[in-house]
Order: sequence, then C-alpha cells, then structure tokens
Amino acid sequence: MLQRRDTESRATHDDHLSVRVWLRLLTCTTLVEGRVAGLLRDDFDTTLPRFDFLSQLERNPAGLRMTEISQRMMVTGGNITRIADQLLVEGLITRSVAPGDRRASIVKLSAAGRRAFAEMARRHEEWIVEMFAGLAEAERNQLYALLAKLKRHLNAVESEVRG
Repeated sequence: MLQRRDTESRATHDDHLSVRVWLRLLTCTTLVEGRVAGLLRDDFDTTLPRFDFLSQLERNPAGLRMTEISQRMMVTGGNITRIADQLLVEGLITRSVAPGDRRASIVKLSAAGRRAFAEMARRHEEWIVEMFAGLAEAERNQLYALLAKLKRHLNAVESEVRG
C-alpha cells in the first residue's frame, strides 16, 4: 500500500514527542478538513468557507455585520465580501443597511438559505461522526478531555505572554 505524504511524515522518532504529537494533530485536522471540503463540493457544489459563512449566520439569526463575520471566520473583509456577493445572487442570504451606520450592512440567512444550510449541516454532522467512528465512544471522550486540557494550558501560556 502506498503511504501518503503528509505533515506528520516529516517527523522522525528522534523528534521530540511533543513535536510528533503536534504534527499528528495537524495531519488529522488537515485530513478531516480535506474530506469535508471534498464532500461539500461534491454533494452541495459549495466550499468550506461558504459553509462556515452560512454557519455563522445560522448561529446568529438576527444577522451579523460583515466585519463581525470576517472576525469570526478570521479572514479578510475582501474574502467575506466575495462570498456574500455570491450567496446573495444565489438567494441564500439577505443584506440590509445597519441601523445607525449606512456604511455597514447586516447579513442574514434567507428562508432558502436556512433550508439549504439545514441540509448541509445535517450531512456535515453525519460525515464527522463517520470519520470519528474509528474511535470508540470512550476514546472520543478521552481525546476530547485531553484536547480540552491542552487548550486550557495553551490559553494560560498565551495569557502569561500577553500579561
């Protein structure tokens, strides 16, 4: 069987265990993200950034300013504007002037956008569940707890650095 080259394949046993763990985590993230991106493209003719954009709006039914979406998705305003323009043409979102600030717009899911996203989200969850099916429930719980512990530590280190 041909071994796929990935981020983790750069590591050797001589590398520090922490480096090997980080590369394995990064590789798993990349594999899941790549699979989800491919399935979104194949099944819904959409991209992961468009899915993420719709997801932000689904979680905020009152709508969001474009700058808020940009911050939440950690991408530039130009990228957000392009995605919004496409989704608007497709009738998946609505855009209106923000109260008190005519330069800003509020973006919301349209009825068609809510229906389309509901189906995408349902399938997305199925894909994720399927991808993690190789781990028993207890293992998924353990992994979740260990990653939470790592996240707390990283946040604490970041707070000390910014302190």
